[in-house]
Amino acid sequence: MNILITGTSSGIGRSAALRFLAGGHRVTGIDILPGTIAYDAYRHVCFDLRSTGELPDVGEVHVLINNAGVQGTDEDIDLNLKSLIRVTEKYGVQPAIRSILNVASASAHSGAEFPAYAASKGGVLAYTKNVAMRVAPWGATCNSISPGGVLTESNRHVTDDPALWARVMEETPLKKWASTEEIAEWIYFLTVTNRSMTAQDVIVDNGEMNNYHFVW
Repeated sequence: MNILITGTSSGIGRSAALRFLAGGHRVTGIDILPGTIAYDAYRHVCFDLRSTGELPDVGEVHVLINNAGVQGTDEDIDLNLKSLIRVTEKYGVQPAIRSILNVASASAHSGAEFPAYAASKGGVLAYTKNVAMRVAPWGATCNSISPGGVLTESNRHVTDDPALWARVMEETPLKKWASTEEIAEWIYFLTVTNRSMTAQDVIVDNGEMNNYHFVW
């Protein structure tokens, strides 16, 4: 299948691209940064998704994964939500689509972290349900995944700070964060293996959302 993934230069997007390539698929990545994947079946398109210019022509898309995003900036809503909508309307809402997966965040449920970031990811959950209804006539699914903490370069300020990491682990029942490779496996399952679940969100946060502080 032809897979389109945004934000493939690093982190979850890069791991997802490698997972699909390992599965024998053709992958196109769109990122503002240069590509870091050397596979014959991989094509990298340098493009700023925040741009108002016309989105690049990437050919027929069977699976769309909206992964590109920022956190705690003035562009959280512009990239995380507005650009995601624009990308989906061009590449995802069309007869050849088989599945769409939007990378949201546990913050969409808890409201934690930065205000605009939480709002942008909350919008992703609502938009996912909207798209699921519109692609269903083609037999396609549209879901989202909401990771909690993930071991990425952008989170090194947390994972490399022993005191801060200890505080984070106090809130995390399984006492760990997910790797980008694990999230990539979830993405692959939700878009390739899954054919019956749609309009849903999957939280992968090592139990943090279920944590509670009992006071009697």
